[in-house]
Amino acid sequence: MVTPLIVALDVRTAVEAEELATRLRLHVGGFKVGLELLMGEGPSVVARLVELGSPVFVDAKLHDIPNTVARAARRLGVLGARWVTVHASGGEEMVRVAAEALADSSEGKAGALAVTVLTSLDEHGLNAVGVDRPLGDHVAAMAQIGAKAGAEGVVCAVTEAARVKELGLDLIVVTPGIRPAGAESSDQRRVATPGAAITSGADLLVVGRPITSAPDPVAAAIAIVDEIASALSTA
Repeated sequence: MVTPLIVALDVRTAVEAEELATRLRLHVGGFKVGLELLMGEGPSVVARLVELGSPVFVDAKLHDIPNTVARAARRLGVLGARWVTVHASGGEEMVRVAAEALADSSEGKAGALAVTVLTSLDEHGLNAVGVDRPLGDHVAAMAQIGAKAGAEGVVCAVTEAARVKELGLDLIVVTPGIRPAGAESSDQRRVATPGAAITSGADLLVVGRPITSAPDPVAAAIAIVDEIASALSTA
């Protein structure tokens, strides 16, 4: 992977996604397919993006009974997904069957990423849905579920990345909510710059609108790649 930068293709159509991916693929480390694109175009968009040669991260956020999650994960593995997200709050068994189905259907090339706490939630929002422990403690608990279940990594905000790394769980840490200095946080509450993410221990950084909505997406991606490289050189 040339860089830890994963571009979120938060667009409506496969044509838009493929055009962006074609322009950006030599500059970034992979692409994320989110729910809007997945629901609008269907899972076949994953295979079309895989054909471009970059890793494809399917942010399906699977959360259902284990049998259903396993079947869905298997389908995405067959299509060539490199990573698929699964909510750790669904429990250890659910995450485990997803990880096993992905590995089996991809000859060991695909892995599950356990989602800890959405970056749109702060501690108040978490408490409102019945989770009374501190946000950092909850993220740590969800990460431990992912590790026990055989997930390849976890998804968490930059603010909790160091906490996850300190657990010593041998998980890759994927951080969404990455915004270059001066960019709007939009609907995400726990955001950080690319440099801060690297300093906190993030392994993969997901960036969407600051690149895809930029007047020149390639230039925007290169600027972020340069910031990541600078942070890595001093880490």
